[in-house]
Amino acid sequence: MPKTLTTDRLILRGVTAADAPAYQKYFNDYEVIRQLGHHVPWPYPENGAADFIQNVILPEQDNDKWVWAIFLKTYPTEAIGAVDLWRKGSPENRGFWLGRPFWGQGLMTEAVTIVMDYAFDELGFETLIFSNAKGNIGSRRVKEKTGAKLIDVQPGKMVDPIYTEVEIWELHKYEWQAYRQNS
Repeated sequence: MPKTLTTDRLILRGVTAADAPAYQKYFNDYEVIRQLGHHVPWPYPENGAADFIQNVILPEQDNDKWVWAIFLKTYPTEAIGAVDLWRKGSPENRGFWLGRPFWGQGLMTEAVTIVMDYAFDELGFETLIFSNAKGNIGSRRVKEKTGAKLIDVQPGKMVDPIYTEVEIWELHKYEWQAYRQNS
């Protein structure tokens, strides 16, 4: 399991099979899924979260791939989202999602900040690449607020076919360290 990480408001711990009901509850929302890559099925299957956790996350967990469930400290028994980090980019090294009731509170910025600290300081990453559907303003803002630089726009295929391009972002360790010193 990945190391448990904490912030002022959040606990991030490795996803387990016990997180499937909450994962399903918040991920099975078209507004959450629509701007993700086309490989995410919609409509989302009834057992989609349990199958994904059991067959994709757990076999790869802590093997150059880390997936943290996000919990509010005020309610530490229900996952409200997740942050993924993986060493081999395709091209990105990090992904995330957050249940819609928790949008607009700065929670994802808080979560990815502690994950990037861990990636650069403990896992030895020198560069991280991120991506998002062009037009996904929330995801874009997380990247902007954490110092990433937009480096490219490429064709892409998302769950919602109105999104046809992907923004590619980059963040180097030295830039992250400078950003953290100034924040």
